[in-house]
Amino acid sequence: MKFIAVGENIHCTRSYKTDGKFVVKTAGGYAIPYNAGGSEKQLPVPSVFTGGADWASGKVKHCAVAIWQCANGDAAGKEAGAEYLTSLAQAQEKAGATYLDINVDEFSTDVPERVRLMEFTVKLVQKASKLPMSIDSSNVQILRAGLAACDRARGAPMMNSVSLERVAAIDVAAEFKACVIASAAGERDLPCTTEGRLENLGRLIPMLTAKGIKLGAIHVDPLVFPISTDQTNGLGFLDAVKQVRGKYGPEIHIVAGLSNVSFGMPNRKLINQVFAWLSVQAGGDGGIVDPLQINAKVLGGLDAKSAAFKLAEDLLLGRDEFGMNYITACREGGIPVG
Repeated sequence: MKFIAVGENIHCTRSYKTDGKFVVKTAGGYAIPYNAGGSEKQLPVPSVFTGGADWASGKVKHCAVAIWQCANGDAAGKEAGAEYLTSLAQAQEKAGATYLDINVDEFSTDVPERVRLMEFTVKLVQKASKLPMSIDSSNVQILRAGLAACDRARGAPMMNSVSLERVAAIDVAAEFKACVIASAAGERDLPCTTEGRLENLGRLIPMLTAKGIKLGAIHVDPLVFPISTDQTNGLGFLDAVKQVRGKYGPEIHIVAGLSNVSFGMPNRKLINQVFAWLSVQAGGDGGIVDPLQINAKVLGGLDAKSAAFKLAEDLLLGRDEFGMNYITACREGGIPVG
């Protein structure tokens, strides 16, 4: 099974629970444990994080901690920050990632600072991995800086993303001859119907091809919404995938933030894997995912006849009203926690 995995793990949006296994108390405060070179190590969490609002709500943005240490830490902090990001990149490559997505948007509100940190992070990650980068930002200036830092010897970089809300980014993608993730988002809304998605893409894709971006360099994101808020969201996405594939043919790619579907649900890993499998069956060929959990090998090895798979499939296809069968099975141990 072919699957384009845009590895999403080097994101300043990603958080760990402060009371979970990924954050430990130390003599000097708190740290995030990680493995580098076969040795267990710790990334210190500075007071700027432990004294912040995220920490107070029980979360810490671990990639932001690593980048902060690289930029502001002492010698030991800088080493730990670089090792931490390196270990994330190498683990994703080993797991079968196709691109490594880099996002620093939530590091701060200072655009010049984020420009510098995007450039720094791209260069650091490229030392750790041979994969092409995917530059992810809502700011055109940051997108430009990230793409400029990309090593083209490893293949065309990716830009995440363009949409009708962000048409200025199209020129940047064309300038750097980048692959693009083309979102079905509108100027002011996120369509949840197939018709709305196709209408927006029908306007956006001609803008891309008019700038010389070929269909084979376009990765459509039809938008994924949580199954917990509307039990038709999974089926609606899969229908959109089928329609996009039917309209644009085999050359175009179809990816999405597949894990969005499982927000608010137990055993998200199982739901995400089954959803990725269903997306491929519908005509998708990739996703913005954690490659350690979703990759071609994992999807090819899923047992579509197993009870756990069937429960997740029924949930995603709207056959399990309010997800009660799935949730009950999770509570009663019928579905092991992944």
